[in-house]
Amino acid sequence: MRMRRMAERGWWRSDDDIADVADAFQDEQNEGVPVPRFDGTDEEAQSRDALGVVIGISAGLIVLLSVAIVMLWVWSGIEGVNIGGPPSALLTWEEEYRDLTGFNAVGGDGGGVVLCIVDSGIDLEHPDLEQLELAGWLDAIDGIEHPYDNEGHGTAMAGIVVARDGLHGNAPGVSLLVAKAIGEEGTGDDEQIADAVDWCVEQQADIVSLSLGGDQGFGSGFFSTDALEQSVEDAIDEGVYVVAAAGNDGEDDDGDVESPGSVEDVICVGGITRYGNIWVGSSEGDNNGRIWPNPILPRDNPDKKPELVAPAHEVPVLMAGGLESGTWWGWSSGTSAATAWVSGALAVILEAHPEMQREGASGGSGAVAQMKALVMENSQMEEGQSEHDDHYGYGHLRVDLLLQALGNSGDGSSDSQTSSADASYARTLADELQVVRRSTARVPPDSSTKPSE
Repeated sequence: MRMRRMAERGWWRSDDDIADVADAFQDEQNEGVPVPRFDGTDEEAQSRDALGVVIGISAGLIVLLSVAIVMLWVWSGIEGVNIGGPPSALLTWEEEYRDLTGFNAVGGDGGGVVLCIVDSGIDLEHPDLEQLELAGWLDAIDGIEHPYDNEGHGTAMAGIVVARDGLHGNAPGVSLLVAKAIGEEGTGDDEQIADAVDWCVEQQADIVSLSLGGDQGFGSGFFSTDALEQSVEDAIDEGVYVVAAAGNDGEDDDGDVESPGSVEDVICVGGITRYGNIWVGSSEGDNNGRIWPNPILPRDNPDKKPELVAPAHEVPVLMAGGLESGTWWGWSSGTSAATAWVSGALAVILEAHPEMQREGASGGSGAVAQMKALVMENSQMEEGQSEHDDHYGYGHLRVDLLLQALGNSGDGSSDSQTSSADASYARTLADELQVVRRSTARVPPDSSTKPSE
């Protein structure tokens, strides 16, 4: 009997044992149990091995990808978790508006300036507002002590000024006060809004931003019986810059801008598109005066309405969390957005010129009048425009030109202290910049995927 060494196992078997194993091997084949076969060349065997490895890896990756997709879907549904950021279209539109209004040509972030937004509140859980610490909060409706926004408009307006990380606010360094005077339905009572404005003044606001409007009080322009208009006038007398929306009835215009934008020394803001054209919904001012239905005196420069126009069509904004939108970022059209843009611009200007702030060396109602003169002389007019237009105002916002007129480029430092005498200098410089102020509305390229204007 011959012995065959089975070294792999370290033991021995007889020839009969080997025959029994071979028979069992054949039985397994007949029963369909897979066994290795080596009836080809070494290269073919290696190819089959490599193909098996590739197939195995691919299957594993597919499984991992499927699991990752499911996990992301579940994760995105968890409250407070944010995946990604604003759509690229919103970032592009934001950049176009920054170019159009001159923000990309200046520095500064509004640091040292107190800005108060009177609106529907603010959602501080928004990912673009996580770094924000409010300087003050008032709920003039329900008296709730912690900030919230159950309508969403206030968060959108605040984001235009102070957003960070996703969208980029135009004055994120301001000390922000927020007063809630607009309710869940998107409306507010004149008395509550007036109380909110009074609170802003008490909290030492330099700027009050009112992205809201309504009917003018009886006798507006002669005297006012309207509580909000009275509060606004009192704020301006204290040296507070009040910015308000012109209104959104341009396609069915009632004849004038809304209140409190109609108040003489308020900076009233209409709206434009990304191409510099007037936004179709922007309200038209009545600057010739009227007797009926509500008497209005004729308006003179620099107080013709609206004073200027700013971004108002498809403006990138923050969306308050927990609302039906289901997203953190979106866009809004209206002169509300234009108002917030101008409020942020004023903050950048006052940062560079603290002497024009409410408590500055040249502050007070005279500084407000000086700022309005600067707006009149240094806003960018449409092609062919040479004076105030009832729709386009004195032109569209150019924060860079306003800063140039004041003697610097907006890097946060002032070359000299500004006094009331600088208004005449601003007018002289504005004449030199007249060619720069004129522009032709831009036209989108043929390949543009943006919505038609």
